[in-house]
Parts: sequence; structure tokens; C-alpha cells
Amino acid sequence: MTEIGEDLDKSDVSSLIFLMRDYMGRSKIAKDKSFLDLVIELEKLNLLAPDQLDLLEKCLKNIHRIDLKTKIQKYRQSAIAPGTGTSYVNALQASLPNLSLKDPSYNLRLQNGRSKEQRVIVEQLDTQKPVKTSVQESGAFLPQHIPEQRYKMQSKPLGICLIIDCIGNDTGILRDTFTSLGYEVQSFLYLSVDDIRQNLKKVACMPQHQDYDSFVCVLVSRGDSQSVFGVDPTHSGFPLDQIRRMFMADSCPSLLGKPKLFFIQNYVVSESQLEDSSVLEVDGPAVNHVESRARPPEPCTLHREADFLWSLCRADVSLLERPTSSPSVYLQCLSQKLWQERRYPILELHIDLHRYVYDWNSTVSAKERYSVCLQHTLRKKLIFSCK
Repeated sequence: MTEIGEDLDKSDVSSLIFLMRDYMGRSKIAKDKSFLDLVIELEKLNLLAPDQLDLLEKCLKNIHRIDLKTKIQKYRQSAIAPGTGTSYVNALQASLPNLSLKDPSYNLRLQNGRSKEQRVIVEQLDTQKPVKTSVQESGAFLPQHIPEQRYKMQSKPLGICLIIDCIGNDTGILRDTFTSLGYEVQSFLYLSVDDIRQNLKKVACMPQHQDYDSFVCVLVSRGDSQSVFGVDPTHSGFPLDQIRRMFMADSCPSLLGKPKLFFIQNYVVSESQLEDSSVLEVDGPAVNHVESRARPPEPCTLHREADFLWSLCRADVSLLERPTSSPSVYLQCLSQKLWQERRYPILELHIDLHRYVYDWNSTVSAKERYSVCLQHTLRKKLIFSCK
């Protein structure tokens, strides 16, 4: 890890921190931190270990550091071959200075200035005992490796996929994509705000969810930063947070513990355009919960907001005002990834999607750019298909 860190410049490290943020959950790390700081956080989360280097390899590939990806692959090969002398050194060990430990007084000063865990390492080095380097062997100061958990994705169909397209450019490819993944697709075109609300409420109350393993919602519409407008001539929007609330555990108990995925393309109307319309935006009415008879008999042990993936892409509404309105770059890329790379975890696919949109933005004007934001509370790895 030290060798790799020495070969990375600040921009490389910043790119890696950006790519890793979806995996690190609450363990955020500042952009100005070093590569070893990032590695320490990944080791704490069991995302990096001697036998678990795939994520780091993939991210190095994404930032075009194939040379360092190759170095990791060589390490894998040498680690398998006996007598090579190659060993994995975790980031905590790598953070220790490369010093001679023959001077007892220096050892004392070093130990007094370090944590208990780091002093254990120094004492082992001083007595010439081998330092245990694997996560499993070094349980005295590193968390034990926890077997990776995955969401169950085996029901037929996998779940309901609700597509609401108020623009009309993307329904076809979205329907084909999610049908191929094994979803029961229900698609609706050109809905008003009222119709959007009613369809979402109807789907949230469907009893079939208890027999399915997941739920997907794709929503394409004009809107503002917080709401979607549907096809209404006025700008009275339906708040996005109310959409998510409809499918939380207390409102939709049949999806408790199951992944709920939302992909939203919102074509944003500017504030000046809203003012010109002379119509005030108002929030929609509060969302009613599913009837109490549908709630589970026992108290919920999971947080009501658990197991969500919320992928929101914003683009300027002017993209729709051209003579030939084209499909959403974001949704086209998403569909392509799900078609071709469905055996990869959804968060990894989203990293690739981020990179694709970033590359697109670098070639077009400001009005043609897309802004993608990902929020998630997934507790397990989500893979659509292992075939």
C-alpha cells in the first residue's frame, strides 16, 4: 500500500476518495487526506484486505492508473507462489516510520507518542517477532472479517418496476431493460401531478410486494430542485421527499428489509421561468400511510429509511425545448449498464455511470450537462443477476 501511495498524486487520491464514497457510508473522509488514510478507513470497513483487493483494483482502473492495478495483480500472483517473500502490510503498519529500533530511548519516545494498537506493532518489531499481517490473524487491533451479505434477488418476478415518463423519450428502453432483469413492468406516460400521486399510492399498497424481493421506480418529468411537475400546465409540484416517504417501512411494510431503487430524471425549470408563470408552487397533500391492517404484527427492527437507493439526475429543461428532443444521457447509460453488467453490484455500476456522465459533461456546453446525485441506505450488496 505504501508503494502504491507513493505513486499517486493528489488528484489521483481525490478521485479515489470520490469513487469510494458510495461504499464508505457514514465513514466519510476529507478530500485533503492521504491514500493511507483512505486505506485505513477501507480496512476498518472490511472493504480492503489481503484477499479482498477487487474494489481498489476497479477504482484504480477507473482513474486510468492501470500501472498500479497491474502492481496489485502481480502481488496476488506472488502471494500465491510459495517462497516469494511478498506480504501485505496494512495501512496502520505502513504509517509507522522506517527506523532502526536499536536505540531503546527512541523506542520509549515512539511508544509514548502512539496509541496502544501501534505500540503493539513496535514491540513486536523490537523483539524481532514477525508481525501478523492478515486481517484474520491480526484480530488484536483490526476488526474480524465479516462475510459479505447480499440481498436475496430470486423471486419471479423480482418485483414491480413502476415507470412514469412524463416526457416520452425513454419508456421503451427502460421497459425492455427492466423486463429483461426479471421485473413486472408497469409504465405510464404523460401523467399529471394528481395521477402521479395516485399511481404511486396504488403501487405502494400492492400486496404482491410481500412475495417479491425488491421494488424499482423510474420517474421522468419536468420539475424544480425539490418537486416534479408532471404534464400540468401550472407549476404545482409533487415533492420528491413525499415519493420516498410512500415506500418507507412504516408506510409500505410489505417492502420492509427489501431494496427499493429510485431512478429519477428531473428536467429543472429555472426560478425565472417559475416566476414568469405567475403561479406559486405548493406542496402536495400529506401522504396517507397504508392501512393499519397491512402492517406487520410485531414492531419493526429496521429503520424506516433503510434499504433505499435514490439516484437523482438533474438537467436543464432547455434540453426538451429543441426541435429534436433526445433521450436522457443518464437513463440511456443506466439502461446500457444494467443490460451489459447486471452481474456487478449496483453501486459499482453507479460509479461507472458517474464517470460516463462526467465525461459527457466535459464535451458539451453548461446547458447540456447532467448532474447526478446518489444517496443510499443499502445494508447489503445488491446484484440483479448472478447468471
